Amino acid sequence: MPHHVRRCLFLLAAAVSVLLGLAGPASAHGFTSTVYAHVTGGDDGPLRTELKLEYDLLVVSAADAEDDDALFRAGTEAFEAGDADDRAAALDSRRASVVDYVTDRFTIGTTGGACTPAQAGDFRMGREEGVPYALLTLDWACPEHDTGDHEVRSGLFPDGEGYVTGTKTIATYEVDGHSGSAALDAARPSFSLGQPWTERFREFFLLGAEHLLSGIDHILFLLALIAGSRRPREIVLAATAFTLAHSVTFLLAALGLVDVPAGIVEPVIALSIAVVAGWHLWRVRRRGVHVSDLAAPRGGRFALDRAGWARLGVVFCFGLVHGLGFAGALGIDAAWSWTLLWSLLVFNVGIEAVQLAVIAVVFPLLLLLRRRSPRAGLWATGALSAGVAVMGLVWFVQRTLGL
Repeated sequence: MPHHVRRCLFLLAAAVSVLLGLAGPASAHGFTSTVYAHVTGGDDGPLRTELKLEYDLLVVSAADAEDDDALFRAGTEAFEAGDADDRAAALDSRRASVVDYVTDRFTIGTTGGACTPAQAGDFRMGREEGVPYALLTLDWACPEHDTGDHEVRSGLFPDGEGYVTGTKTIATYEVDGHSGSAALDAARPSFSLGQPWTERFREFFLLGAEHLLSGIDHILFLLALIAGSRRPREIVLAATAFTLAHSVTFLLAALGLVDVPAGIVEPVIALSIAVVAGWHLWRVRRRGVHVSDLAAPRGGRFALDRAGWARLGVVFCFGLVHGLGFAGALGIDAAWSWTLLWSLLVFNVGIEAVQLAVIAVVFPLLLLLRRRSPRAGLWATGALSAGVAVMGLVWFVQRTLGL
């Protein structure tokens, strides 16, 4: 094999390895976690927060921190039984330990001092991205002499506890006539309800970029698109179709206008990975690869044959489903507002920025390899597509069966 071909293969393999190394598991459950917080109130009234916390993580973390073996036994038995009422009852039976754990790590303060939390109502159960979540409502009594903005701080499920890595808190608020949103993590654990819009948008841009990079299923879908695109116009059109489709459903779902269960969305996302990767393998088997395939086709710069248009249609349809998956990562239930809409748009821009960066790095290397050695390019894209297709099928079976 010529030296320049080996170099292209090495660079391509290195780029793909880096992307997969940056990506996290296809399911965040058990490795990362997201806390959802919605703050309401003001106008001289008490503040109220509704917190959504991953159930089994809350049980083991609170039991460990509060040294409460009874909570661990009751919570894990209820989790394994799979009954939502039993899970809520298990938390209510040990509410002091659970609430103490949460309020030690999630606080609201003002310039006048810390606000005092009190549980409002029993625990309730819900689901986010197919994972059981506990809903805890807290009322906060703030000092009467406070004169500044409220500061929300979250240090829930820190890395040091050893159960998860990189917990995010997605916070939305409607307080004193102001609404907004923020993304908190270990690097930035707090925010002020009066924060400037530039800071809020920066957070959501980075959150969108990180979400695409940390989701190996979305990365593999993008690699399948790149592997199956022979010319620059094909990847441009495919990426555009995917972007338009997932942007529509992402915004509709994040604003609460569309609601599709994660039990449907996640298996279809896995199936989309296998189908798009398998499409390239089918085309290779049917046509093979020739130097003439790399030449500009007749009919204009963006001309496509019937199979090309069919592929775009498939990518667009699967993009609609991926948009629902992107929206599930935010889990925002706040009322519609222009501030929230702009935050969602910036989150989407962060996704697109990383998507374009991946294409800009991987596709030129693949194109160069194909031009230097069509046969090596065939084997490289075939091996990549085969691996992606197998992973997609495995995830499809796992998610369909709930494994």
